[in-house]
Amino acid sequence: MPQHMPVLRDDMVNAVMTDPDGTYLDATFGRGGHARALLRLLSSKASLVAIDRDPEAYQAAIDLSREDSRVHPKRGIFSELSSVLSGMPRDAFSGVMMDVGVSSPQLDDPERGFSFMRSGPLDMRMDPDSGESAASWLNRVELPDLVKVLRTLGDEKNARAIAISIIKKRPLHTTTELVTAINGARSKRDPRKHSATRVFQAVRMHINDELSELTRGIDAGFQHLADGGRIGILTFHSIEHAVVRKKFRDLVSPFVPRRLPVRGTSPGRATYVVKAKHPDSSEANINPRSRSALLQVIERIE
Repeated sequence: MPQHMPVLRDDMVNAVMTDPDGTYLDATFGRGGHARALLRLLSSKASLVAIDRDPEAYQAAIDLSREDSRVHPKRGIFSELSSVLSGMPRDAFSGVMMDVGVSSPQLDDPERGFSFMRSGPLDMRMDPDSGESAASWLNRVELPDLVKVLRTLGDEKNARAIAISIIKKRPLHTTTELVTAINGARSKRDPRKHSATRVFQAVRMHINDELSELTRGIDAGFQHLADGGRIGILTFHSIEHAVVRKKFRDLVSPFVPRRLPVRGTSPGRATYVVKAKHPDSSEANINPRSRSALLQVIERIE
């Protein structure tokens, strides 16, 4: 299994850990890098619920639970957290961790179709057992919808030309075929600038409904926090950064419309612990994939 280097590992676990005897949730277990680091700080009385929708990540959580009885693996996605956690009290967790980046094992496995650097099936599903593959969607999507996805989720300025090229090259079945279609629309103004990163990101985010899932995950995670519990979220590009920033800001300082009798802001339900933390230069040099990472952490104060 390819090695995964957890980003901002110590910053995350030190910020989220509030009670060594508490119950914690790792909502994106991955390969367990953050979870293992947190477990080292917890007592034998503590417990950790480890959730992931990726079947290989879920198996990794099962394997860890066989080594450590404090770990309780579950398979699911953010939008299913409430049902996955059914039976647990709403204020069950002392801390919640979410790492919404694609893991190194996912990127490095050509069969998953996440990377334009490796030839493989055009899949991109976080859960290969459910939902529509990237190939299926790309081979049926209408031009306006494809342009919108590339612009909004990939911040791709050349979105229309790339979308036209993709549609002309259909049917697409492999990552290599998608890269060829993208290259066919490379901007003449800057022929060196490669759009594959942004296009693959946009398609992956759409296929997995990542922004909607992230929003639901924040809501569910916060709802299950105990008073004084903390939720830490690690994101990897500006769109995700903004989603978390807005959700956290609304929890810290809810806005009251001017038409209501009370103006300004009402007392918040949370306070900032880590407003914005990026990897330092040494971590970024060791793990280049961490360079765009941002950690944000809040504490529930209700």
